[in-house]
Amino acid sequence: MGNKLYLECGSGISGDMFVGAMLDLGADQKKMEEALQSLPVDGFKTEITRVKKSGLDACDFNVILDHAHENHDHDMEYLHGDHHDDHHHEEHHHDHENHYHDEHYHDHEDHHHDEHHHHEHRSPEDIIHIIGHASMTDSARELACKIVKILANAEAKAHGVPLEQVHFHEVGAVDSIVDIVAAAVCADSLELDEVYIPQLNEGRGMVRCQHGLLPIPVPAVANIISANQLKMHITDVEGELVTPTGAAIAAALRTQDQLPEKFTIQKVGMGAGKREYACVGVLRAMMIE
Repeated sequence: MGNKLYLECGSGISGDMFVGAMLDLGADQKKMEEALQSLPVDGFKTEITRVKKSGLDACDFNVILDHAHENHDHDMEYLHGDHHDDHHHEEHHHDHENHYHDEHYHDHEDHHHDEHHHHEHRSPEDIIHIIGHASMTDSARELACKIVKILANAEAKAHGVPLEQVHFHEVGAVDSIVDIVAAAVCADSLELDEVYIPQLNEGRGMVRCQHGLLPIPVPAVANIISANQLKMHITDVEGELVTPTGAAIAAALRTQDQLPEKFTIQKVGMGAGKREYACVGVLRAMMIE
């Protein structure tokens, strides 16, 4: 029998929030780092810290890109055709009160995929090819590929293009590839049998992106929720609480949306969000029995 995980998405979900919550639950950080180190992708480092969110102690997983790969939104930015990299999503604000600080650099001198091609694009197949070269279990790789496919299908539908024409710009894709691989390896290491996600809390309003203003939930998130029959609750929070990568992770993992009538909590993990909204700003994950 595997473990039972309950994701309480009261402040939404993003890739980095999920990874932070899994690490806080005891996911294998060494396996995660080995997988990230093996990726044929340059120009990023990961940082794991303890932060306070609304006075609560939480684990913050942060992907830091070098200047050439910098992206102002910690999620995949859809691009189709020739555009410039003027990402305008809200930047993430850190309220770090560090209890520990763990940095890992990933500058692979033998890989040159990203050094001189900043204006090229990656297709979903390119990203799956990258994942195929990562040092991870077959089950973790399968989960990572599932997340990518859910995300790509949602973006294709949102933009009205065939799946093979969905392209993610390298600048926007690096941190999301890292989030997806880290999420898959962490979830796999926890040997999950059931994942309960009763609902995803989302904000309201509009978000500014490369192509202009988008309604919240952004189209990719709405498509993921629709295609996978996830339950959503719109809160009074102004802003985007559920990112496309976070929604794709939830869709890939969710096995149940109804909690058991009675259960005990074995362990709690808190994953910190980066944006400052009128909510707690953490993803709370609980191992239940």
